[in-house]
Amino acid sequence: MPQTRPALLALEDGRFFHGRSFGADGETFGELVFTTGMSGYQELLTDPSYHRQVVLATAPHVGNTGWNDEDDESSRIWAAGLVVRDPSPRPSNWRSRRSLDAELARQGIVSIAEIDTRALTRHIREAGAMRVGISTTETRPEALLQRVLQHPPMAGADLVSEVTTKEAVITPAQGQKRFTVVALDLGIKSMTPIRLAERGIETHLLPATSTFEDVLAVNPDGVFYSNGPGDPSASDGPIALLSQVLDAGIPYFGICFGNQLFGRALGFDTYKLKFGHRGLNQPVKELATGKVEITAQNHGFAVDAPIGEDVETPYGTANVSHVCLNDDVVEGLELRRDGELVGFSVQYHPEAAAGPHDSTHLFDRFISMLATEVGRMGVRESGDPPRPCNLLPKKDA
Repeated sequence: MPQTRPALLALEDGRFFHGRSFGADGETFGELVFTTGMSGYQELLTDPSYHRQVVLATAPHVGNTGWNDEDDESSRIWAAGLVVRDPSPRPSNWRSRRSLDAELARQGIVSIAEIDTRALTRHIREAGAMRVGISTTETRPEALLQRVLQHPPMAGADLVSEVTTKEAVITPAQGQKRFTVVALDLGIKSMTPIRLAERGIETHLLPATSTFEDVLAVNPDGVFYSNGPGDPSASDGPIALLSQVLDAGIPYFGICFGNQLFGRALGFDTYKLKFGHRGLNQPVKELATGKVEITAQNHGFAVDAPIGEDVETPYGTANVSHVCLNDDVVEGLELRRDGELVGFSVQYHPEAAAGPHDSTHLFDRFISMLATEVGRMGVRESGDPPRPCNLLPKKDA
């Protein structure tokens, strides 16, 4: 293990932890959140949903498999920092190209090791997620605390513009093309377009600032909203766009942040969870069937919608489809018109990067919904005019 310097962690409520530097030297700030996953740290750190968050690993031993060149979920590490108890002194995996420590240092990610992560996790569970600072250069706790308090909180943060693609990107279908889908990039993971492509979908990834005209220009069979960081109540543009998509009757599928924006577009509110759901082992129940799936999650906000009730919206009848078995948080929404499913979303990650794979069938459900709608509208060839808009009544004035 290379020589490292002492490091200091300061929470916004005035609690401090002393450890040693891990990764890059310097300082970093963000919202401290914990994850219960025992593996998959490479996919986690490169997930844009963790933008401006410092991740606390509850698994005690981290870094065993090193870092490879295949499992990144984006072009860089988005997490603001990493907190671990016992980093592996050397990687041990045939796919590893370098250590986790070396990759964190290469990308300039300031992290901390050798602290009591159990005590820190219990503190966050009691007090809630909060702002944090990590420094290898500041030894005075009160001085670091003052800089932590200057950092903006996650509530009210509009971060999508900082992670979205700058230009349209097309992922072709694998094999025969069946459908064309617009995916709004709110912080998408690279595995998601792959899951769509495996099912014959040509995905047009558009920036989060895209307009309804941009969507119609693709002539899509459906629209997909990805995961992403920040407070859903601050994403006015994507919510307004989704309202237009639903008003036009275009089939919709959303995950994670896309679930929260779906909820807001339908007229529900969202709220900040005390410490969120993050990890690879979150149990979710589908209300219609009673089926339970173990899911991968990363969210600090949730939809406030009534469970067990049908709610009439300007776009059809909406209901909660899934709940978390740990705390009854809303984990999925459905929208039906004339009894037909026209939109749905889940709060978790069915693309399964990294695992589990219980929920990948939701992409097949999206395919079925697209097939039903295309069959109703008639098959459209490339170059045909966009589908007719305003298939549903306008909202009441």
